[in-house]
Amino acid sequence: MAQNIYDKPEFFSGYSQLERSLHGLEGAAEWPAIRAILPDMKDKRVVDLGCGFGWFCRWARRRGAAHVLGLDLSENMIARARTDTDDPAVEYAIADLEALELPEGAFDFAYSSLAFHYVEDFDRLARTVHRALRPAARFVFTIEHPIYMAPTHPGWVTAADGRRTWPVDGYSIEGPRVTDWLAKGVVKHHRTIGTTLNTLIANGFTIHHVEEWSPSAEQLADHPEWAEERDRPMFLLVSAGR
Repeated sequence: MAQNIYDKPEFFSGYSQLERSLHGLEGAAEWPAIRAILPDMKDKRVVDLGCGFGWFCRWARRRGAAHVLGLDLSENMIARARTDTDDPAVEYAIADLEALELPEGAFDFAYSSLAFHYVEDFDRLARTVHRALRPAARFVFTIEHPIYMAPTHPGWVTAADGRRTWPVDGYSIEGPRVTDWLAKGVVKHHRTIGTTLNTLIANGFTIHHVEEWSPSAEQLADHPEWAEERDRPMFLLVSAGR
C-alpha cells in the first residue's frame, strides 16, 4: 500500500494552504503548459488518478466530459472533493494506485497530477492504465522532475563562482527517497526520465510530448520569485497515446 501522507493532520493542513489548493488549477504554475497538451474533453470518459480536491475532475466536466472518475488514497482529499462537487457525472472513490484495478477499455482519457512519484511499482500502474484505456485514448500526467527529487541532501549549494546550484546526488540510483515536505518522513520513489518513458513504451504507449517545465518569461514577469525554478526543472509533463 502507498504511503498515505495526505491524511496526516500536519501534512493536510500545510497542503491545504498551497496556492494550488486554494486556487485550483489556476493556482498551479504548470497548468498553462498542461492545458496546452490536453485533448478535447467533449464526450470523453475520464479517470483522474490522484484527484486530490477534484479540481481537474470538475474542469473536465465543464469542458464536456461525459463522466469523470476521480480516485485518491486520501479520505481527506475525497471528502473535500465530494463536498465541492455537485454533479452526478463526477464520481469519486478511495483507491491505492499501487494496487489499482480498473475495468478494461472503460476510459477515453487518463490524467494524473503529481501523484506517480509516490508510486513504487510504476510498471504495474502503466500496464493497468493501458488496459483501461480504449484504442487511440490519451494519457497525460505530471510528476516531480527526477532531478528535483534526486538530491540526497537538501537545498541549494554555492558554486566556486558564487552561483547557487542544485545538488544532484545519485541520479542513476533509483528507489525510495525520504524527504521532509510539509511533514517529516515523506517517501517518494525516484526514477530516471529514461525509466519513466521506457516503462510507458514497454506497456504499449506511444510518447507524444515530453516537457521539463520551467516558468515562461511572462510568468516570471508576474512572479519574479519563481526565477530559481529556471535553474533546474521542477516538473516533468508527459503525454502518451494508447
